[in-house]
Amino acid sequence: MAKLLSCVLGPRLYKIYRERDSERAPSSVPGTPTSVTNPPSSSWDTYYQPRALEKHADSILALASVFWSISYYSSPFAFFYLYRKGYLSLSKVVPLSHYAGTLLLLLAGVACLRGIGRWTNPQYRQFITILEATHRNRSAENKRQLARYNFDFGSWPVDFHWEEPSSRKESRGGPSRWGVALLRPEPLHRGTADTFLNRVKKLPCQITSYLVAHTLGRRMLYPGSVYLLQKALMPVLLQGQARLVEECNGRRAKLQACDGNEIDTMFVDRRGRAEPQGQKLVICCEGNAGFYEVGCVSTPLEAGYSVLGWNHPGFAGSTGVPFPQNEANAMDVVVQFAIHRLGFQPQDIIIYAWSIGGFTGGLVTRTVRQHLNLNNAEQLCRYQGPVLLIRRTKDEIITTTVPEDIMSNRGNDLLLKLLQHRYPRVMAEEGLQAVRQWLEASSQLEEASIYSRWEVEEDWCLSVLQSYQAEHGPEFPWSVGEDMSPEGRRQLALFLAQKHLHNFEATHCTPLPAQNFQMPWHL
Repeated sequence: MAKLLSCVLGPRLYKIYRERDSERAPSSVPGTPTSVTNPPSSSWDTYYQPRALEKHADSILALASVFWSISYYSSPFAFFYLYRKGYLSLSKVVPLSHYAGTLLLLLAGVACLRGIGRWTNPQYRQFITILEATHRNRSAENKRQLARYNFDFGSWPVDFHWEEPSSRKESRGGPSRWGVALLRPEPLHRGTADTFLNRVKKLPCQITSYLVAHTLGRRMLYPGSVYLLQKALMPVLLQGQARLVEECNGRRAKLQACDGNEIDTMFVDRRGRAEPQGQKLVICCEGNAGFYEVGCVSTPLEAGYSVLGWNHPGFAGSTGVPFPQNEANAMDVVVQFAIHRLGFQPQDIIIYAWSIGGFTGGLVTRTVRQHLNLNNAEQLCRYQGPVLLIRRTKDEIITTTVPEDIMSNRGNDLLLKLLQHRYPRVMAEEGLQAVRQWLEASSQLEEASIYSRWEVEEDWCLSVLQSYQAEHGPEFPWSVGEDMSPEGRRQLALFLAQKHLHNFEATHCTPLPAQNFQMPWHL
């Protein structure tokens, strides 16, 4: 009876990854049906085949879930319509509640029938036995056996916690339970006092912006968090996970961030290979509608690097909602996992981010600044390590006019703000003007023409920077260029711009080829 209840309440099973015959070993989990421990299958993986009762019951529950999601998104319009028609009176609400209760009982009965169908299937009974054993004892052998299954990630045991002693006892200034430091408070304008009267005047706008950000705004900024889109992409995501597990020996893990969100990750280890780039880890950060299963992880994988992919909060197996603070907390636990569990040194970790998520024109400035502020340039300037920006010359998403207008590409602003922060003396009027002219070039020929017009001597630029670093150290900002001629500042500014930004002739969603995946320049 206990096993039947586990089947009723258990997660949905999607796929079973089979080991090759030469690597297959008998199960060590007690209570596993021996008839399915070593199935006669020559393929490495197979979709889980539910029995008829489970299959039909699953279809009914999945349809009910879709209808519930549609009802949730349309509820404001539905309530307004019911109010206008007079259906929200007590005499009308009571019968509706009876209908809703009856429907819930029917769905509960369908869930029980699904559990019976699972209970009669030896494959599912074996899976639920391994899952329960792993929750009781998280040994390496139990985790290895559980990794052979692809199921609802909510039931996956947590593999790494943000507060683990191995990570937080050795780090200073780590995040508190409230999260890592991210956003600055909105500055007051000069001469403006934050009085009680001003706060009352701002209250309606603040309430409106909060509602917009937590309803329509968040879903427009991160469409990948919409349940209906994830439901439609489910077959593609399952196929992508299968490719990472089967072809790349990927290992899935659940990380718990300091805000309680659980982050879905996939790690591909290339350290055992002969290629030296396998010793470096590339952490891939997907776009606002991207998932690691089908996202930018393919580029560093093809180039031979070790790769750690993760899904934004609210995307696929990750829980929560993708607000900037939650994003920062998720990224923090991913990096801590890479250092303290996977064993990579910070200098061997590369952050590879695709897109920033386009801001939608319909959101007001207050909403973006207070609730959806991604402040990419501010975060980038805080980083002291090497940076390489890849500007897509035909990007149709992060241009403010048309893709052909390359000066409206927001990547230009990231480069200028980064160089102005790191090399403020070089990026004076002459240097800034030269870099802007270089950014206007729409082809390699035009770039080379501007570069040669100012007669950039790369050996001289390199020696100037190396001499300054040897004398003053590597920490930014630098005061190099303070006593330099305007011609020297132009040369140095163009040299630095070319080292920090590469062009890629493609649209926003075109995957980056492996040959274009290069390490950032550093002295």
